[in-house]
Amino acid sequence: MTFQRAQVTELRKRFGEASRFITIVAGPRQVGKTTMVRAALADIAHQFIAVDQYEEPSPRSFGMYGETSAEATGEIRDAAWLIRMWKIAREQLKLHRAKNPAQAFALVFDEIQKIPRWSEVVKGLWDADRATGLDMHVVLLGSSPLLMQKGLTESLTGRYELIPVTHWSFQEMHEAFDFTLNEYFFFGGYPGSAPLIRGEDRWRNYVLASLVQPSIDTDILQMVRVDKPALLKQLFTLGSAYSGQILALGKVKGQLEGAGNETTLAGYLDLLGNAGLLMGLHKYHRGMARQRASPPKFNVLNTALMSSATPYTFTEAQADRSFWGRLVESAVGAHLCNTATSNEKVNYWRESPHEVAFVISDANRLTAIEVKSGATHGKLNGLQAFGQQHTGCRRLLVGAGGVELTEFLSYPLAHWLEPV
Repeated sequence: MTFQRAQVTELRKRFGEASRFITIVAGPRQVGKTTMVRAALADIAHQFIAVDQYEEPSPRSFGMYGETSAEATGEIRDAAWLIRMWKIAREQLKLHRAKNPAQAFALVFDEIQKIPRWSEVVKGLWDADRATGLDMHVVLLGSSPLLMQKGLTESLTGRYELIPVTHWSFQEMHEAFDFTLNEYFFFGGYPGSAPLIRGEDRWRNYVLASLVQPSIDTDILQMVRVDKPALLKQLFTLGSAYSGQILALGKVKGQLEGAGNETTLAGYLDLLGNAGLLMGLHKYHRGMARQRASPPKFNVLNTALMSSATPYTFTEAQADRSFWGRLVESAVGAHLCNTATSNEKVNYWRESPHEVAFVISDANRLTAIEVKSGATHGKLNGLQAFGQQHTGCRRLLVGAGGVELTEFLSYPLAHWLEPV
């Protein structure tokens, strides 16, 4: 049986309901969004339109199969084009309902963010459908979380439900590709690169050229104004190399050519985080203002981004205990960030000489997490010091002497906020 992510089931469930909201499927590049949606569409009538490789719909393209067959038209993908495609889908829905009155019909646009003013146009079309009682499911996919977020907040507030698609977890990579835990730490959670890991040079070239470069050049630089694109790329390279470490942006400036002020760097780090590449975690404080003022702890959101940028082979990486320890800690941090909901936070904590790898929290609960990749865990002075300052918090050791890494990576962040 072909592996399917949990979001496929969720999407099928929505197709079984009345079309109350637009469904937004958004996440980083190459995490399987299109494959997931196509799997969910397999048993219903639909029209799937890939904005960047569109083929003109024909009446025969609708029904249970939902694939287009005519030659590409080469039309400009603008607001007028989007309106025309939507109107064609409306007509096909009516034809379909005449034969199958109870069956769902879905209109899907892949890479919707490539259409200028897409959110304004979708808002008008969706509202018109609601006014006439047209029950057509609409699914929008985008590989640029930055532009998707902008469009949603500007025009579609209250009209959509989000299905977030994040990087693949260890559990998913193990089930789909038989990854071992150590392979997951080094090669990360990109499904497209999984068949290449036995040829490490080929794997590395694929990650850098087909994943990292397009994520920055296309998903950030073509969608958002960046005054110093070279600086953003340097920051990503440096941050990936220092993943698992705390580094003040003032010190970072000294290692970057043409660096701007710390506010500029912080803004670029936010862009990289929103694109699913690199986070700058803040120090845990009860006050948000103090959190933002703290030096960031870099953490890649997929460890392939860290290991592909190093000269180490898989074997050499495991032999370097310092690097491997940061890689394991980065995998734990990525898992927490990727599974956090909007009301859950991931931070770190440090008050010299003590440090805690991660502090996770929501409005009512707090857990401090230390990560140990070696065979022994040693002293846990950081957890003890944090616990003394924050009574009632949960303290958790992940790795040697604590929760097994395989178990920890099998549950989302919320699971570890539960009381002991």
